[in-house]
Amino acid sequence: MTRPDFDEIIDRRGTLCNKWDDMAEVCGVSPDDGLAMWVADMDFRAPAAVRRALEETVARGIYGYPGANLPYLDAIRWWMGTRHGWEVGREDILSVHGLVNGTALAVDAFTEPGDAVVLMTPVYHAFARIVKAAGRTVTELPLAMRNGLLALDWDNWAHRLTGREKMLILCSPHNPGGRVWTAEELRQVADFCRDRDLILVSDEIHHDLVMPDAPPHTVTALAAPGISDRLVTLTAATKSFNIAGAHLGNAIIADPALREKYKARMMALGISPGLFGLPMVTAAYSPEGADWIDALTGYLAGNARLFDQGVNAIPGLRSMPLQATYLAWVDFRGTGIGPAELRDRLAQGARIAANAGESFGLGGEGHIRFNLATPRPRVAEAVERLQRAFADLQ
Repeated sequence: MTRPDFDEIIDRRGTLCNKWDDMAEVCGVSPDDGLAMWVADMDFRAPAAVRRALEETVARGIYGYPGANLPYLDAIRWWMGTRHGWEVGREDILSVHGLVNGTALAVDAFTEPGDAVVLMTPVYHAFARIVKAAGRTVTELPLAMRNGLLALDWDNWAHRLTGREKMLILCSPHNPGGRVWTAEELRQVADFCRDRDLILVSDEIHHDLVMPDAPPHTVTALAAPGISDRLVTLTAATKSFNIAGAHLGNAIIADPALREKYKARMMALGISPGLFGLPMVTAAYSPEGADWIDALTGYLAGNARLFDQGVNAIPGLRSMPLQATYLAWVDFRGTGIGPAELRDRLAQGARIAANAGESFGLGGEGHIRFNLATPRPRVAEAVERLQRAFADLQ
């Protein structure tokens, strides 16, 4: 495989790109001179194998209903077995329109209006949005901080439960904290769900994006095999290979009864995969795709080192060590700066579009999430801009 050129600067403006074309409206930062570090996709080209597969599909000139998806299912099975040591049956895999859709389907299938869904916060903001939109409530369990990393906090969580909880949504690896949960921690989450009769939805979309020197990711299904009767695992190639526009992911459910209930909601809502995502994922989940991921994670680790060194040199700022994902989680509370001024310094001073921590729930206050999946010169530029915007603290 020819080594990918992750340093290539690609102008995404004017390409129907949410991350760059919507940053002015959403974040108050013009794409003309701003840096887009908010939406969680990458500014890198997808692997050559993925582009070839898509080009071949386009070249046929006929874009009818897709079928005969066995190569796609077997590519998923190969990837899970080879990269994660997880043997998955074809029948276990249900294809959804991305993992936000997959999570929403789980909420719809396994809870009722008025039920509560448990989130360990701060956590990916779309979870709370879809739970509330479905007429359910959110029970937030704030994560603790231990040794500079987010941690489970069982001793302080029991009093937060209302008795209406029917589901827990786990983010593994964690977004925005970049934490890889240990097998023991995953077993604790599984025990918690079993003891309280909760469905466990394990969103593992970032499971390929683990830093080379970090602890390995453990699939929840392997860490706690005894919880298969209540476990929905969500995976996708979209985050790993920068093909989020395909809107394709998987709900992997081993238990037949649980799977049939989920499948029934899919049938009722007419959920089925589109034509273009299937060959893209099939090509990505391959030895060539594996080599690309290995090169990517090495590059992302270099970006994280550069970013952390520069940000941690600013008094009052602390970037959490990144074990997985490409999302830096920076604590600004040591500056004493309030939320409004912090947003202004980022948008107007640094000209950086990033995610405010409060959008991730309890525990996110005073934090900012930065997307580091961009060419290294842009990461260096972001560091310089932050140092200038907070120069009065130095």
